[in-house]
Amino acid sequence: MTTALTGTATALLVVAQAVLISRAVAPVITGAAPPASAATGLVGALALVLVCRVLVLHVQETQAHRAATGTVVELRRQVLEHAGALGPRWQALHGPSTATLLTRGLEDLQPYFTRYLPQLLLAATVTPMTALVMLVQDVPSTIAVAVTVPLIPVFMVLIGRLTQKHSEERLAAMDRLGGQVLDLLAGLPTLKALGREQGPGRRVAELGGAYNRTTMQTLKVAFLSGAVLEFITTLSVAIIAVEVGFRLLYGRMDLATGLLVIMIAPEVYQPLRQVGFHFHASANGVAAAQAVFEVLGTAPPERGRQGAPDLREAVIELDGLWVQARGAWAPAALSATIAPGRLVALTGPSGAGKTTTALVLLSLLAADRGAVHVVTPDGTRTDLADIDPASWWAQVSWVPQRPVIVPGTIADNVVGPERAASWGQDPPPALVEAARATGLDEVVAALPLGWRTPVGQAGAGLSVGQRQRLALTRALVDSTALIVLDEPTAHLDAVSEAHVLAGVEALRAAGRTVVVVAHRRALISRADDVVVVSSSPLEDAEEAGR
Repeated sequence: MTTALTGTATALLVVAQAVLISRAVAPVITGAAPPASAATGLVGALALVLVCRVLVLHVQETQAHRAATGTVVELRRQVLEHAGALGPRWQALHGPSTATLLTRGLEDLQPYFTRYLPQLLLAATVTPMTALVMLVQDVPSTIAVAVTVPLIPVFMVLIGRLTQKHSEERLAAMDRLGGQVLDLLAGLPTLKALGREQGPGRRVAELGGAYNRTTMQTLKVAFLSGAVLEFITTLSVAIIAVEVGFRLLYGRMDLATGLLVIMIAPEVYQPLRQVGFHFHASANGVAAAQAVFEVLGTAPPERGRQGAPDLREAVIELDGLWVQARGAWAPAALSATIAPGRLVALTGPSGAGKTTTALVLLSLLAADRGAVHVVTPDGTRTDLADIDPASWWAQVSWVPQRPVIVPGTIADNVVGPERAASWGQDPPPALVEAARATGLDEVVAALPLGWRTPVGQAGAGLSVGQRQRLALTRALVDSTALIVLDEPTAHLDAVSEAHVLAGVEALRAAGRTVVVVAHRRALISRADDVVVVSSSPLEDAEEAGR
C-alpha cells in the first residue's frame, strides 16, 4: 500500500515539477518576464515540490528496506521450520544447498524488493500519467513516445532471458561452493591429521573461480543491458526534442508547451529504463525465491496425532525394521525389545544402520518396512508412526557424537539460561550430584568462573570429552524417560571414557531407559541387552517380502 501511494505521489510531483519549471523559464527566454510576485510564487511552489519529492523518496526507500528485511526473515524462518519437518534424510541430501540459500541466496531478494519492485510500480504509475500529460499538451510527441516506448520492454525480455540463465548458473555455483566449504570445514581436523588438507583447498579455489566467472558474466550482461536501454531511451528523447525544436523554430508551438514536453519526455522513459537496469538484481532474487519455493513445496512426511504413552513403563519393540540408506538396507530385518529402565547397546559393523536405528527410535526417520511399537503395561500396542512427535520428543533425550552446545555459559547449556539465572550463587544439589556422576564437576572446578564460564559455538573452549560430559549431565538432569546416545565414547582417551561410562551408568541407575550406539568393548560390556544391527543389499528385502 505504501509503495502504491508513494508511486502515485511521485507521478503527480513529477508532472507538477515540469509544469512549474516550464511556466517559470519560458517567459524569461521570450523576454516577457512575469511580475516579481508571480515568479516568487512559482519558485516557492517548485521548492515545495522538490522537498516533497525528497520526502516521498525517503518514505519509499525506508518502507522498501523494512519490507524486504521482514520478508527475508520470514522466508528464512519458514525454510528452517520446513527443513526441520522434512527430517534428517532430506537434510543430509540438501543441507549444504539449503544453508547457502538461507545465507547468501536470500540476500539477493533485498535488491529485488528495494529496487526492482518499486521501479516496476513507478513504471505502472509515472509512465502512464506523464504520457497522458504529454497527450494533452502535444499529440505528435505522444505518437513518437507510443512508437518508441514498446522497444524498451522488448529488449528487456530478450536481455532478461539471458540474465536469468546466468543468475541460475550463479546460484548453482554458489550452492556447490557452499557445500564444498561446509564439507571441508566439517572434515578439516581429519584431513589435517592425514596431511590431505591441500587437495580440497584447491577444489574450493576452483569452485570459487567458477563462481567469480558466473558472477562476472551476470554483471557483464547487466551492464550491456543497461547500455542498450540507455541508448534506446536517449535516442527516443532526442527524436522528441528534435521534432519539438523544429516546431518551435517555425512557430507552430509555444515555448512553455515545448519546454514542458521536453522535460516530460525523459520522465516517460525513466521508470522503464530503471526497471531494465535493476532487472539483473530481480533475476538473482527470482532464482533464490524459486529455490525457496522448491523447499517449501516439498511435502514433509506424515506425522501421527496420538499422544505418546508413558515411556517409564512402556516397552519399545522393533518389529522387522528395514530402512533404505546409502543404496542398501541398513538396518535390515531388525527385531529387538527395549524394556524400561535397561541399558541397551546397538552394535554392528560400520554402515550397518546403528545410527539410522537411533533416528527411527527418535521419531526423526520413518521405517520403510516393519514398524516400531510401544507396548504399555495393559498390553496396548501403538505404532510409533501414529504418535505425535512432539509428545514423543517430550520424553526423549538425544546425545549425538557432537552434542549441541550454543554460545553461553556452561550452566546455560546444562539447564537452560532461565533456570541458570535463578540459582543465585550456588547450583542446586541435583545438578551437583549429576555433575559428580558424569565427571563434569572436575571440569567446572578447573575453570576460572566455574559454572559461569562462557563457551563458544559447538562447545569451543572445551575438549571433546568435556563436551560429552556436559551433554550427559544435561541428559541426567533432564526428566526424560528415554535417552539415546550415539557412540558417546568415540574419540576419547581412557580418562574421558571412564567419566562418560560413569555417566551412562548413572543414567541407568536413575531408572532411565538408555539406548546407546556402541563400538567399544568397555561400553558394550556394561549393557543389559546387546542388539546386533546388520545391513543387506536392496534385493534381500524383496526376497523377504515374497
